[in-house]
Amino acid sequence: MKINILVSALFSAILVIGFTNCTSTSSDQKATPTDAAVPAGGGQSAVQDDVSQKDVVKVAVGSPDHTTLVAAVKAAELVDVLSNAGPFTVFAPTNAAFDKLPPGTVEGLLKPDKKDALADVLQYHVAVAVYKTEMLYDGQVIPMANDGKVTIGVKDGKITVNGANIVASVPASNGIVHVIDEVLLQK
Repeated sequence: MKINILVSALFSAILVIGFTNCTSTSSDQKATPTDAAVPAGGGQSAVQDDVSQKDVVKVAVGSPDHTTLVAAVKAAELVDVLSNAGPFTVFAPTNAAFDKLPPGTVEGLLKPDKKDALADVLQYHVAVAVYKTEMLYDGQVIPMANDGKVTIGVKDGKITVNGANIVASVPASNGIVHVIDEVLLQK
């Protein structure tokens, strides 16, 4: 019995010593590549990873046709949210789609005092699920991140969301990006 207690105490001491050494923050501890890749205070979007598939934000950032959308996502402070695991379906309006809005609309929404309104518009373009094109059907209603709903149309092989054409689809590590030719506005 004394041997079991002694072995148990010895084992516990080894675990405590091992745990203490693993959590040490001494100055001689070397930084790992992961430590260097995440700036202090950065969220998921701050992780540097040039090997893995791009998330929905990085897909948009890499597209010259989505600079307005990227500026809006940054202004609404949604970059970290959309860089998380998801899954997300993003209906991503092109720059040309934003150009169809009445003059001054985009500029007005990008003002700091309109951040909440901008976030609402952007969240109307995001579903918290993955909807690949082969999963979409005519009349389908999809709930969006801002509690709104969009309706899918399918006719002659063309897919629309609230009447906006899906012109391309790009898979991402945390979902899918459907490129659309209009900005979705909640009615």
